[in-house]
Amino acid sequence: MTERSVETTVRSGGTVTASEPSLWERANKATLAMAAVTALVFAGFGLAADNFLTFGNLSNLATQVAITLIVAVAMTFVISTGQIDLSVGSTVAFVAVTTAELLRAGWDSSLVIVAGLAAGLFWGAVNGWLSAYQKIPPFIVTLATMSVIRGLAQLWTQGFSVPIDKRLLVARIGEAEFLGFSVLAWIALAVVVVGAVVLSRMRFGIYVNGIGSQEESVRRAGVNTDRIKMITLMLTGVAAGAAGILTAARLGSGSANSGEMFELTVITAVVLGGTNLFGGRGTVVGTIIGAVITGVIANGLTLLGVSPFLTPIITGLVLIAAIWINLRGRTVSDLFAHLGRSR
Repeated sequence: MTERSVETTVRSGGTVTASEPSLWERANKATLAMAAVTALVFAGFGLAADNFLTFGNLSNLATQVAITLIVAVAMTFVISTGQIDLSVGSTVAFVAVTTAELLRAGWDSSLVIVAGLAAGLFWGAVNGWLSAYQKIPPFIVTLATMSVIRGLAQLWTQGFSVPIDKRLLVARIGEAEFLGFSVLAWIALAVVVVGAVVLSRMRFGIYVNGIGSQEESVRRAGVNTDRIKMITLMLTGVAAGAAGILTAARLGSGSANSGEMFELTVITAVVLGGTNLFGGRGTVVGTIIGAVITGVIANGLTLLGVSPFLTPIITGLVLIAAIWINLRGRTVSDLFAHLGRSR
């Protein structure tokens, strides 16, 4: 038997030799398809808008995508376990307000950053404990906390935006650049690398995908599945906390209206990239592609002078299309097969 084959035992007691799937067969073809779509979208906007492919605009695009990507990487873990987190946009707003208010109160920037991340972690832990240990569906839990968290931010500020002194470290982070790209983009790149390694190379990532596909089997193997599911929701909380700090830093203020419909953009990015909406298959590489597609659509439409009110409409339609494709099969060939049967 060659190295590219495995020996399996069948019920009759005999053995058969089954070839190990090739690299192409093991590839997430939905992700590859989205990569091709991304290239076409880039080409389309590049032809339609003269300044789309300039370095300045691509740098700006990287900054626009960065905050979405940070939370989308964490959301990949959540959706891979078969859960969802609808509260990330509200957490972004709450932490943005917390950051601005604490800075105005005279706190040191380093302590404010820690407090912002801790606030995000707290809300993630609340979501995780209620859904994983109290067995309330995460959709319901995060839908409720989405309202509670943003309501607290609005109550705290009475609806007013809280300015941040541009001389403070937090504000300088929002304006800093390295090699022509913003610090926000470099932070997002670091999150992507860590997320990809954890999901594809570490035991925690194996558990995450295992829970999404066969939770009972993982539980019987001795894994505390409730704890893993809680941790994933805590990850989105921390990521949303980081996004809130960076949003306040970039805008120079904290507002309770920050992050409105942000969860829609994040979930769209994750699902577009090929992560199974019902769990069991997650891909950080695909999430990058999905985040880039959503960012390119918004950026390209702006350059073409299209009304900004059209962007959420298109994003919603893209999400519906992504979910429809996601539900029709694992691969593009499955999708075409389904279309053939429906004729």
